[in-house]
Amino acid sequence: MSPHATQDTAVPTGTNNWWKEATVYQVYPASFYDSNGDGWGDIPGVVKKVDYLQSLGVDVVWLSPMYDSPMHDMGYDVSDYENVLPAYGTVQDVESLVEACHLRGMKLILDLVVNHSSDQHAWFQESRSSKDNDKRDWYFWRPPRYDEAGNRMPPSNYRGYFAGSTWTWDEKTEEYYLHLYAKEQPDLNWDNKTTREAIYNSAVRFWLDKGVDGFRVDTVNKYSKHTSFPDVPITDPKSYIQPAIGMWCNGPRIHEFLREMYDEAFAPYGDVMTVGELANTPDPKNVLEYVGASAKELSMVFHLDIGHIGMGPSLEEKYIFTPWKLTKMKSIVEKWQSFIEGTDGWTTAFCENHDNGRSVSRFGSDAPEFREISAKMLALMMVTMTGTLFIYQGQEIGMINAPREWPIEEYKDIEGLGYYREAEQRSENGGGPTRKENIMDGLRILARDHSRLPMQWDDSEHAGFTTGKPWMRAHDLYGEINVKRQENDASSVLSFWKDVLRLRKEYRELFIHGAFQVLDYENQETFCFVKSRDEKRALVVLNFTDKSQPFTQTEKTAGMKLLVGNYSVSSLGTLKPFEGRVYM
Repeated sequence: MSPHATQDTAVPTGTNNWWKEATVYQVYPASFYDSNGDGWGDIPGVVKKVDYLQSLGVDVVWLSPMYDSPMHDMGYDVSDYENVLPAYGTVQDVESLVEACHLRGMKLILDLVVNHSSDQHAWFQESRSSKDNDKRDWYFWRPPRYDEAGNRMPPSNYRGYFAGSTWTWDEKTEEYYLHLYAKEQPDLNWDNKTTREAIYNSAVRFWLDKGVDGFRVDTVNKYSKHTSFPDVPITDPKSYIQPAIGMWCNGPRIHEFLREMYDEAFAPYGDVMTVGELANTPDPKNVLEYVGASAKELSMVFHLDIGHIGMGPSLEEKYIFTPWKLTKMKSIVEKWQSFIEGTDGWTTAFCENHDNGRSVSRFGSDAPEFREISAKMLALMMVTMTGTLFIYQGQEIGMINAPREWPIEEYKDIEGLGYYREAEQRSENGGGPTRKENIMDGLRILARDHSRLPMQWDDSEHAGFTTGKPWMRAHDLYGEINVKRQENDASSVLSFWKDVLRLRKEYRELFIHGAFQVLDYENQETFCFVKSRDEKRALVVLNFTDKSQPFTQTEKTAGMKLLVGNYSVSSLGTLKPFEGRVYM
């Protein structure tokens, strides 16, 4: 058992690692706080705000990628794992942040991006230099194919995540290289043991040696590919490239690779926290293979389903908004809240991150009269959930999506712009909204850009984020939604988050470790669930609409007291618009 672990009968696993009861705050460094006026957030800026994070009740700071990078994908294209993007600061600044967190009893985790590197990384520069270079096999290189007419074709018919093929032709050595994401993000070949060892040294041990406490592990189930790269069946007859996720998610050697990384890179440093980004793994049995304590792979994973609510059914239709019912959210929450019960696994709770629109705009209401109350309702849902809680910068003040009238020129994200430009290029059929209009409408709700707007600190220019010209425009409503305005207001969203985060710790057996059960599943207006452990029970009641709803669970409240709610006055038989309550 690790030095941090304690026996605890309230925990189904029996081992209570330090990270299980943590509240984690995700910092997106470009947009958090700019300390030097150049328009980019930076690490000295995060250091300046550590006291703010401590006052919120945060235990762990998760810093999104801050490594040196050409920034084609906001730092998820790493050109040097052992250096920091100059706009963000230096390695010494990261060490200062580690120290600032540790001094306050907090921890720091980084983003580990090792499915791919940047095409500017020295490893790839060597790999592409010649076919017989020592590092040629550190990436995936394959010869072209030719069709009947003699036209050069990629090695397989795979569609990538950012629109377009997963293969890019390289003139110098006349072969294609594989990239699941942008062409500037070539995939590392984990089948090569030398490559894996270099990854552990450069991306993992280098930072653990500096006192970092763990990692959020990007695209964690994509390291093992089906390396014969067979063509996939044609499901989109209009295109020569096809969705091919099964060729690289949960591949044949993935558990071998993750156990090796755990044994060789994590375990020697003690109880290192790891949270994997686990896509396309719908069966909880398969997820337990990653997160069971006995599996010795990852502490926990993010199941991305909650972020996908409202997205189209396929990769091609991802940004075409699809209306959804509350039962969709209930089934997702129930699945990932209950799958660890009675196992040695662990789970996560979150509804915002750097890859999704803001939860108030998506799941609550950003209308002025409901903005704050629905933000508090969502806070109640999150703090009563089993698992390690993750909140994203600005969520604690109820930040919302960019205004609908902002044009595409205000959007910066490589993925969203890729979909928009692809739609522009496609010939349009007459009648009804065009694909371009549909994509734009989807981006207004779902785009990754919404979460990347500058953090709203006060009502000074650019929301107090910078004294320079911000890399991304601040929200038009920063004068109304900001930290300074909320800090001394007992009824603000920020004050509410502080209060309920304290309650989460106080009732940890139920909220962090409790068993989860949905009530009245078919109800499309209200979401009610019970948390229980031994003889203790809590009832959580949430109205997801902007109208009053009948409270159908009144009989369940017999003998229970109202612990917390988001309205100052409640009536037992009725739930007000976006009302949330917790009974104990």
